Amino acid sequence: MGDVKQVVNRKISENKVMVFSKSYCPDSTMVKKVFEMYVFDGTLKKEDFECWDIETSPQCSAIEDYFKDLTGLRSVPSVFINGKYFGGSKQTAAAHKDGTLKKLLQ
Repeated sequence: MGDVKQVVNRKISENKVMVFSKSYCPDSTMVKKVFEMYVFDGTLKKEDFECWDIETSPQCSAIEDYFKDLTGLRSVPSVFINGKYFGGSKQTAAAHKDGTLKKLLQ
């Protein structure tokens, strides 16, 4: 679990926006599209945003276990902004709709 923590923590700290997701998850797809819109419109630099579909990792289950420690949830999507847990799809959708997400990213 030690190297899982290191990899996850590094990704969170190295990216303004880090999204942990699964490619087949509809909520993850929605979250990715929201952040891709902010990259497209220039609000978020492409190099400041990373998305990792964790089902491609052989340590997927261990990553989800670590999410439980970090966020209280094992689920994806898990969104981190500026090194802090932001939430999942519901939080992202609400903040996008009311404009607070764009303000946070600027």
